[in-house]
Amino acid sequence: MRRYSACIEWLFAEGGDSFPDRIRRAHAGGLTAVEFWRWTDKDLDAIEVALKETGVVVTSLVAEPMIALTDAANQQAWLKGLAESVTVAKRLGAPVLIAQAGDDLPGRSREEQRKALTETLKAGADILKGSGVRLGVEPLNIRIDHVGYFLDSTREGLDIVDDVAHPEIGIVYDIYHSAVMGERTEAVLDGRLDRVFHVHVADHPGRNEPGSGGIDLAHRLNWIFANGYDGAVGLEYRPTTSGADAVSAAIASLGG
Repeated sequence: MRRYSACIEWLFAEGGDSFPDRIRRAHAGGLTAVEFWRWTDKDLDAIEVALKETGVVVTSLVAEPMIALTDAANQQAWLKGLAESVTVAKRLGAPVLIAQAGDDLPGRSREEQRKALTETLKAGADILKGSGVRLGVEPLNIRIDHVGYFLDSTREGLDIVDDVAHPEIGIVYDIYHSAVMGERTEAVLDGRLDRVFHVHVADHPGRNEPGSGGIDLAHRLNWIFANGYDGAVGLEYRPTTSGADAVSAAIASLGG
């Protein structure tokens, strides 16, 4: 059975509601897992109560602070935040933290920025070691959503993970971002799926629900699972229709 995780930044969200309410609505809609972005702007006590009440689990959240890891000057501040994020992840039972590389900094070579990113991730691995929490760096598309972002290539993300060479560090593979950048899942992940800690889906154009656009999401997911991936699939899309039935339809379009 595939496990789908509702990103409750966008799903099961209604005006003026609370994150605990979104967890409860996800549970009522048949979801067993959720994920979200920042934790510093959330009521963690209330979230913890809702998780225990429903039995829903958290698959991932963002490692804060969200600052450029391409800038070596940010390393110590980020490592301090990573340690705090690990504590929160353990508290909520989340096995994966998500990191973004940050912007492509003007006036600095890619080599300099890649070195800063790699060295910071290596230092982060020491914090993660033995915690039961892993960190996935997420390549993003620079054609639509994240113009100016440093890491837009899945292959380069995996190469950086190989340079870091610590089992605590991998990538988050977002099929939407990958497809927007013209990548083929089979081509960029073949033989390297063990470095993928979490998967995200959305359709294109619009970054809306699966089945609304032209990405062959079901085919790509089938290949990922057939080749050994056993983690969660994050439903990280902007819904055009609210309600649990719409989420169920999106999941059905992915192959259930």
